[in-house]
Amino acid sequence: MPSDVAAAVRGPLLPAALVSLAGFLAFGLDQREAGYGVLAVGVALGLVMDRALGKDLALIAFGLVVMSAVPITTDISTSHMITMGTAMTLAVAGPYLVSRYVYRDHAVRFPIRTGERWTRLEKIYLAAVPVLGYLLLPVYMIPTGVYENWPAVRDAEGIGRLFLGTNVLGIWDELFFICTVFTLLRRHLSFWQANLLQAVLFTSFLYELGFHAWGPVLIYAFALIQGYIFGLTRSLTYVVCVHLLFDLVLFLVLVHAHNRSWLDVFLY
Repeated sequence: MPSDVAAAVRGPLLPAALVSLAGFLAFGLDQREAGYGVLAVGVALGLVMDRALGKDLALIAFGLVVMSAVPITTDISTSHMITMGTAMTLAVAGPYLVSRYVYRDHAVRFPIRTGERWTRLEKIYLAAVPVLGYLLLPVYMIPTGVYENWPAVRDAEGIGRLFLGTNVLGIWDELFFICTVFTLLRRHLSFWQANLLQAVLFTSFLYELGFHAWGPVLIYAFALIQGYIFGLTRSLTYVVCVHLLFDLVLFLVLVHAHNRSWLDVFLY
């Protein structure tokens, strides 16, 4: 076995990769039992190798288990939004509170105000995001029929619920996968190891939500970029703005796809 591979097997990468694999099994393949088993092995191995690593992986595992316990769908009924919203809140609040008040290392943070002004390049990218969404999302969602995984909304209440759902989920993605998962993994792994693994979880979750066909390719690239941007800016505000601009286009495409005469400005 090459020395670098052997070092990876002996080091923190293996248990962290097992936790990421568990998320792929549970969400991407809908194999909950197998995912729980791999998750338990990953956390236990982390605790054996390095107690600090195991404790951080346990925080990630908590969030994954909480989310796997509820239906991950695009249902916008009141009951489902409350159920999924409660799970999302617990998945983020649990690791944060344990990190701050039990572990007392305050590793999980949500840096809303960094005191740094956005650079010119960051502003340009922010303006480019909806343009990229306009070019990519209709081409992806409409020909593949993936938009049908979201409810058809035609009244004001339904449109409002869909808008709220897409935005809340977008914010939660950044709170959990970037500020929690990526941050905790980054304490033990190299930047790109942590980023690649968080992107697997990010993509697996959104695949179960409804981003099928070639959506995982698009989502995985987006997750990597979000992790990279957060690593550079350390700004939750910025990555949330990027995500919500992209999700705004997603929302408009969904409305148009179900009502073709509405918002007839897209490529399909």
